[in-house]
Order: sequence, then structure tokens, then C-alpha cells
Amino acid sequence: MKDKDNRLKIIPLGGLEQIGMNITVFEYGDSIIVVDCGMSFPEDEMYGIDLVIPDVTYLVKNIDKVKGFFITHGHEDHIGALPYVLKDVNVPVYATRLTMGIIDHKLKEHNIINEVKRKVVTYGQTINAGDFRVEFIRTNHSIQDAAALAIYSPAGTVVHTGDFKVDYTPVYGDAIDLQRLGEIGKKGVLALMCDSTNAERPGFTQSEKTVGRTLDSIFADNQNKRIIVATFASNVDRVQQIINTAEKNGRKVAVDGRSMVNIINTASELGYLKVPKTTLIDIDELKNYPDEKTVIITTGSQGESMAALPRMAANIHRKIAIKPNDLIIFSSHPIPGNEKAVSRVINDLYLKGADVIFEDTHVSGHACKEEIKLIYSLVKPQYAIPVHGEYRHLIAQAHIAEELGIERDNIILLSSGDELALSEFTKTITPNAVPSGAILVDGLGVGDVGNIVLHDRQRLADEGIIIVVLSLEANTGTVLAGPDIISRGFVYIRGSELLMDELTAVCKETVSRLEDDGVTDWNKIKTEIKNDLGDFVWTKTKRSPIILPIIMEIE
Repeated sequence: MKDKDNRLKIIPLGGLEQIGMNITVFEYGDSIIVVDCGMSFPEDEMYGIDLVIPDVTYLVKNIDKVKGFFITHGHEDHIGALPYVLKDVNVPVYATRLTMGIIDHKLKEHNIINEVKRKVVTYGQTINAGDFRVEFIRTNHSIQDAAALAIYSPAGTVVHTGDFKVDYTPVYGDAIDLQRLGEIGKKGVLALMCDSTNAERPGFTQSEKTVGRTLDSIFADNQNKRIIVATFASNVDRVQQIINTAEKNGRKVAVDGRSMVNIINTASELGYLKVPKTTLIDIDELKNYPDEKTVIITTGSQGESMAALPRMAANIHRKIAIKPNDLIIFSSHPIPGNEKAVSRVINDLYLKGADVIFEDTHVSGHACKEEIKLIYSLVKPQYAIPVHGEYRHLIAQAHIAEELGIERDNIILLSSGDELALSEFTKTITPNAVPSGAILVDGLGVGDVGNIVLHDRQRLADEGIIIVVLSLEANTGTVLAGPDIISRGFVYIRGSELLMDELTAVCKETVSRLEDDGVTDWNKIKTEIKNDLGDFVWTKTKRSPIILPIIMEIE
């Protein structure tokens, strides 16, 4: 039996129990490589938070071991955290051409592109990284240049599929390299880490080209309408098909949404997107063409409040207003958790008289059951490690692996922060072995908004705030002015004069009592005001607003 120290460690820092924030550490001896480095979008209760990135404390502590980031494809949930993480873990980044182009744009925005070593990798190429060798294998997804990774270590080979589907007729490039996956499978694979997103869905995922045929039909049936298509900015193949259909129908194309413009510029520069010069126009040029001769490609298909389409629906877009004769196409499915936001935008569009199509105009970029079975049959892994998905998706893939004959004991379900030590002969899971979790990004602040601040924001949103202002004489602590009460988000003051008078009376009584007792300690005064006022507010209203006493010292 091999020595236990010669086992391969696999440590997911994110990407499990959720869709998003994918990042996995592979460690052998003195070498660490990292697959992907994604972000996730904030949940509804994360007030003011822009995005969420993984906790990479483990990488920072072991920076001398880290050999590089290996990126499977260019979606935000796989690359979005890189500009933040690279500031603390500045190691080389390896990715395919389009993926690297998108990463480069992000690094430029953060002014660190000259500080980060980057290497564009071609399919079939193998990168040596300490005790590891990593091979990039062609796959299909909803963005071009997606790759699976064969990770070779002294303990054995791990195949990480990344996000994938099997598309025999992709819009751009070649089909997934099933032959290479089969060749690697014949040589022996220790573990397969496979995309679980669609593991609950039977059958095969449709080819991206089927969307093109649907779009052709929709455009032909709506020749007298302006058409607005909302989709994921990074779905370059979808954007290409929209442009192709617009050109066939003699329509000009305008692009709206910052991320959409950035991706289209990057993909066009690298040759992954072919846009006829006479077809693409600026948003400001729309007024020069009849509505029925234009198409707008926009962001906001997930209902994000600040994205372009939701702003149009809410009448706050500076350049585009929804008209009754418009046709809006949602060329995407809502990500779990976004259903309400998408529904709200659709309702707003209908209220403005527009027509909306939100079915049959999207195919997934993820493999369904039969494709997952195909990959297992080719790779023939000893261990199955479902990744990328909520827990129910991981369980669904575990059932698939068991159906295919993998022993239940060899199907491993991990949580973020777990450490899996693996060899041909043994496996050990250490729960919560390393720090993991969410680091919140708010504007330029990274990690400075924690649970306490978030809790305060939630209370402010739910209950409001009461501010008590008090002026004291510096030497004696005698009350010179106040207490005065200011309220925000608690009650409408003009309609609640009696309650506000009662609150003021409670504060005056507390301050008078403390003054009689000779209390001059500010902290004691603030605490007593908060306690007395909090008790009274709860008795009167059954609410718990934040109470913030402010004491001003006057000489």
C-alpha cells in the first residue's frame, strides 16, 4: 500500500451546494494547483453587496506551494473572482484563447494586467506545474473555448469536466473531444469530477444550433416589430446566431449593456465572433432606422435590477424606451433564485404593451443524464466526485454513477472546505478542514462587510433606524440640548406625531434619571437610552429598529 502522505488532496473552496463561485484546490506534496476562480451573485438579503468571492485563506497561507490557476472557461462563476484573488495569490494563469481574452479585460479594469503572468493554452497541450501535469481537452458549452482538464499526479489522474455538454453541431469550432477522453479512460482514471447542473434532466441537451432555427422563425413571424433579445453576455454562440438572423432579415443590430459590449468586442477582436460592419450600429443610431429594421441585443435576462433590460422595463434607461409594438425575447432560462426578478421584468414589459417570448429560445450549456453517462463510460473512473451544482444536483449525479456500476463507497459527495485525501487504495474525508465561505465585495471594499454589518443592513431594511441626538456640557455632563429624535425607515413622522412625542418623553425621562444619578459615562448613557427606548418601541409597535444615540460634547 502506498504511503498516506503520497495521496492527492482535493479541496473545494466553493462551487458546491450552489451554482457559482467555483474553485477547487489540488495538492500533492509541495505542489498546489487551482482549477477555476469564480464569483457568485449576492443573495436578496445581502443588501448593497455587488458580488461574492471565495475565501482563499488556505492559498494565501500556502502561497509558496501554489503553481497556478487553470481555468476551464470564461463564465463569471469560473473567472469572476480572479482580479480580487490574484492581488493576494499572484501566480500564473493558464487558459484557452477566448477565456484568456475575457480574463485580460478584467485584469485591465483592475490595473493588474502587467503584474500577472498569463499563458494561453491550446487543446491537447500539457502544462507542467510542480508535481502536476495538466492537459486541456476540448469540450462544448454555452461559451466557446471551454475545456475539460486531465490532471496528472503521482497518485493518479483526475478528469475535471468543467461545465460541458456534448454538442455534435456547435455553432463555432469542433465537437467535444470524446476520443481523447476515451484514450485517457483506457490508461486508468483515479477520479472524475463531473458537471452536475442538469443531472436531474433525462436525455440529451439540444444543440445550440436549434436556437438559431427558432430565432429564424420568430423573426419571420414578427417582421413589423422592433426586436429586443436578452441573453447572457458570455454566450458568444447565441450572440452570433442573433446577428446572423438579423442580417438575413435586413436588420441593423445595436448592443446594450456594459458586459455585453465588452464580451462582443473581445470575441470579435479574437475572431470568435463575425459581425458584418454594415450590420452593427451604435445605440445612438437607432433613431435613424425604422423600428422594424432594428434588433437590440442586451443584458438583463436574469432580471438584475441595474442591467439594461430591467432598466428599460422600469422606464429608467437613458436611451431606450419600451414601445407597444416591441417584441422582447428572453434567450435564457432563469438561474435558480432569479425566477421572481425575471417574472417582475416580464410583467413590466407586458404592462407597457410589448410582446414577450420566454420559452423555446434557449438551450442549456450543461449535460443531461445521457451525456453524463457517456462521459462516465469513456473515462471509467475509480471514484466519482460530482461537482458544480446544488446538493440535489450532486445527489442526482451520484445516482447516475451508481447506475453505471460505480460502488457506492467510491461516490464522494464533498462540501466546500472539506479535504479529500485520495489514492488508488484509500480515501479520507476531513470535513471543514480548511477555511471556506463567502467574502463580500461592496464597491472597492473586499471583505470589510461581514456578518455584523450585513445584519445591521438587514435590520435597517426590515425595521428602520431611530437616531437620538443629545448635547452635554463637557465638564459637568449637564444636558444642554435634546434629546431630539430623528427617524428613517421606521414610521412616517408626519403621520405619527403622537408616537414621536412619546419616544421623546421616554428619552427625556431616561436622561433625567441618569443626570440625577450623576452618570457621566457616555457608554452608560447610550446603553440606557437604547435599552429603555428599545423596550418602549417594542411594546408599542412590535418592531426592533436600530437605535443610535449620538452625544455631542459642548465646551
